[in-house]
Amino acid sequence: MELAQVRLLVSDFAACYHFYGEVLGLKPQSGATEGPYEKFSPAIGSAGIALQDRSMMAEVLGELGDSASGHRSLVVLRVDDLDAYCEAVASRGGDILHGPAPMTDRMRVAHLKDPEGNLVELQEWLLLRSG
Repeated sequence: MELAQVRLLVSDFAACYHFYGEVLGLKPQSGATEGPYEKFSPAIGSAGIALQDRSMMAEVLGELGDSASGHRSLVVLRVDDLDAYCEAVASRGGDILHGPAPMTDRMRVAHLKDPEGNLVELQEWLLLRSG
């Protein structure tokens, strides 16, 4: 397992994009200033911080309600075999809320919560990013 990123689920994507890119000086991966997703990287190291529109994750999880009171962070863990890992998590008492399911054409995901309600995403990459 590899820690892939810490993702912040935000309501005002443009303001947060400006803060992490312009104020903190982190490098955006794609330049998606209006979202719904962007990863920022420091000058040194491979880890980064990602922003995702909070309403998008609420939709993925089938959660309705006020997006301002929704999840605010998401710990992302990359695994080699999502199905096997989810089976192991469930056998140890974990409750998979969503998935395994395709997120994009390049990855499959599953979601669960820790005992404090923090959201965790498990990712299996099907195709690696080129370049």
